[in-house]
Amino acid sequence: MSPRKKSRAHSLEETPSDTDNQHDEFHHENGRPNKTRLKQEAQDLKELGEQIIAMSATERARLPLSDDLLAAIDETRRITSREARRRHMQYVGKIMRREHLDEIRAVFDTMAREKRQRELGFHHLEQWRDRLIDGDNETITAFVNEYPEVDRQALGQLVRNARTERAAEKPPASARKLFRLIRDTAGL
Repeated sequence: MSPRKKSRAHSLEETPSDTDNQHDEFHHENGRPNKTRLKQEAQDLKELGEQIIAMSATERARLPLSDDLLAAIDETRRITSREARRRHMQYVGKIMRREHLDEIRAVFDTMAREKRQRELGFHHLEQWRDRLIDGDNETITAFVNEYPEVDRQALGQLVRNARTERAAEKPPASARKLFRLIRDTAGL
């Protein structure tokens, strides 16, 4: 082995541990910031800010946001120029660095789960509607057993009308009314 290779191997053995270097994911080994990661983090914050801006006021009220960020979000709605909006979104991203991002992301996750649950509930109700229209009186009985508070007379009438509309290839007005009755009965 050449002396040069020995010295490199020897120097690798003597390098301080990672805890001594105090490096994190945003710094190179030489201590300078990793620009790629910093830019990605800035882009992620800007995208999170755009998502918050796109939310309704009631959804945004659920998030733990500072007054500065809320003011910047309100200001964004006023800006119409594309370049001014781009610069302002960078500013929103800068403000986002001071926010409690873990808490904000946790609320986003909770909201996404709630939305998914609502969607699954609607799919279940749509399946009931289709089964009622395609089925027979036993299907209506099964629905009434699952949802005993339903108005049976209205349910039967809407199912009959929806079947008639489907057979005549008319617009599904009764099917829509049937879905509303099912949705209201299920409480969604």
